Amino acid sequence: MRLLDELFPLVEGFYVDLHKNPELSHAEYRTASGVAEWLTRTGYEVHKGVGGTGVVGVLRNGPGPTVMLRADMDALPVEEKTGLPYASTSRTTDGDGADVPVMHACGHDAHTACLVGAADLLSETREEWSGTVMIVAQPGEETLDGAQKMLADGLFERFGRPDVVLGQHLGPQPAGLISHRAGVILGSSASYRVRVHGEGGHASQPHTAVDPVLIAANIVTRLQGVVSREVSPSEMAVLTVGRIHAGTKANIIPDEAYLEINTRSLNDAVATRLEESIERIVRAEAAASGAVREPEIERFQGAGVTRNDPDTVSAVASAHRAYFGDQYVIHLPDPSPSTEDFGYFGLPDDPRPIPYVFWFVGATPHDVWDAAPGDTPYEKLGNVPSNHSPFFAPAREPALRAGLAALTVAALSYLGSDREGAPAPSGSVFPGPAPEDVPAPADAGGAHDAPAADPPSGPQDAGDYNDAYDSAFLASGWDAPKAADSTHDADMGAVFNSQDEELREEWRSEKVEESTLSADMAAFLDEEDEPRRPPAGPAFGGPPPQGSAHHAPPPGPDEDRPGSEYR
Repeated sequence: MRLLDELFPLVEGFYVDLHKNPELSHAEYRTASGVAEWLTRTGYEVHKGVGGTGVVGVLRNGPGPTVMLRADMDALPVEEKTGLPYASTSRTTDGDGADVPVMHACGHDAHTACLVGAADLLSETREEWSGTVMIVAQPGEETLDGAQKMLADGLFERFGRPDVVLGQHLGPQPAGLISHRAGVILGSSASYRVRVHGEGGHASQPHTAVDPVLIAANIVTRLQGVVSREVSPSEMAVLTVGRIHAGTKANIIPDEAYLEINTRSLNDAVATRLEESIERIVRAEAAASGAVREPEIERFQGAGVTRNDPDTVSAVASAHRAYFGDQYVIHLPDPSPSTEDFGYFGLPDDPRPIPYVFWFVGATPHDVWDAAPGDTPYEKLGNVPSNHSPFFAPAREPALRAGLAALTVAALSYLGSDREGAPAPSGSVFPGPAPEDVPAPADAGGAHDAPAADPPSGPQDAGDYNDAYDSAFLASGWDAPKAADSTHDADMGAVFNSQDEELREEWRSEKVEESTLSADMAAFLDEEDEPRRPPAGPAFGGPPPQGSAHHAPPPGPDEDRPGSEYR
């Protein structure tokens, strides 16, 4: 589709700019400003500073459902080692006053770029749908408190309660693959601070002291038995001591030791058992060593499970299959122990919770996936750079194209439901040919008209739906992208330089003379044989990328990039 193809280079440029300029949780000032400007230019009612640095955009377009699209904006204190030409070199001071590197190691830059791109596409096609779009750019997902802060700041009271909430996340699956799961898709998490108190002294006189380091060591060792001996083998649970600190010098027994503990589970009963076990063991070990004071235990971070509404998953997955094709949309056989605060937007404790759907968009470059050790997809997933890795380098074009289309199609599957014949975007998602012997994605019309799928809800037996991981998409190799169809191997500077000044000047004068806002969408959908090409002028209502980050050239072959041995 011409509209998506014209918009894509600007979304890609915005992504590159965000990747090069990451910001930590609740400090997403530059990112939020870019989102707000983009939404303003494309016709949304924009509100900044919601829940801190959050941004909300509202586009009211007649009667119909209110559909909320959410993306997270924050980055991580990780030093990037991808070798990308637009890799982050940013450093900042964290909340503890330490100087730390900053990297978008979890894909939030892609989530944000796809969010504003989808918002723009929906604005440009508003003659084809009816309802209200609520765009939410959330701060502080990595600290698991951003969603709650936005809700506490009156998100739904001020801007309206949505009928459905949609969100997505990059994952380590092959780039462009869409993965759905009904019921629990992500686990719960909790983090605890523990401080044990001893009695300091000289290392040569340990009998005159109470050593908190020994207490801490015994706690760490004892905690390793909780999962293996206190949690049923049929349940998933993880308990990790991720931080421990004590003392200042080798010959001094310190007064105290400090630990941070993280837990993961897939249900509330297991989460409660883990918390109770931590408190029991910490207090017992302190007492056994004769600690002079009771230990301090504080739960400082956490979020519950992300539980997709089965009926809503069925509707969205059907729309995605109609657009991408069956081979590019799979059912996840197992939930992930990773955690999100996205589920808070569903108001799980409300008498009338809001249905939501959260899905994964594959990000691993196809050549990296093919070269990864392992004979099965499960084995390969453990051998490719994943979220929070300093080597996490999403395949820029296929992941962004899939994410942009997936979010837009999901929104239209609801917004178009009251408009007969309302079309979903159509066009090629991938920068090259589809895998051999696999049907290309269907060029669907109205995604909401697709037949309903019926993914299972709740836990599945080991054999159920596991054939999804035998998809030809996962098993096939991919040819190199066609140069004429792709910006992956193009000079990003050449793509953007010829347009940027013209675009900026037109935005300054608020000219939209080439906008497709009132265009006949059917005409775009019928132009199947027209070759794709970079846009020649402004085509949408959002701002062009600012700054120099998007002038960076794209990555070359993996073997030419630093750290290629880790890919």
